Amino acid sequence: MDLVLWRHAEAEEGSDDLARVLTRRGHKQASQMAYWLRQHLPKDYVLLASEARRTQQTAAYLGKQFEVLPALNPDASWDQVLRAVKWPQGARTVVLVGHQPYLGCIAAMLLSEQPLFWSVKKGSIWWLSHKKHGEIEQVRLKTMLPVSMLDHG
Repeated sequence: MDLVLWRHAEAEEGSDDLARVLTRRGHKQASQMAYWLRQHLPKDYVLLASEARRTQQTAAYLGKQFEVLPALNPDASWDQVLRAVKWPQGARTVVLVGHQPYLGCIAAMLLSEQPLFWSVKKGSIWWLSHKKHGEIEQVRLKTMLPVSMLDHG
């Protein structure tokens, strides 16, 4: 199973956290990363987003239908999120558009087995892959791509 952790793009401030929308810069970030992802994702991937408007706006740039899961909301814990995406049992690639701090914690837990708060910048991705070779399970980092690396103006 491959798991792409995609942090929502830059959003406006606001008191209703789930209603916050992308800024102009956030729309540009989401568009740039979606373009890159479309070039690299397999055709049969699953796209998931939280109930937050900003994650749904980010996900929409992929031009694919997505499922909204309350278990991915900003207050979720990293272990709740992994259960919700069925890690590592899923056979297909899952693109999860979500939030800090749980995205960074998932990356840390899967790569180092430590509950650390790694930084995932807005609009950026961490692409992780799970493989089982006999009795040995491996998680590897396929790509970590900050959206700033895609910014060409």
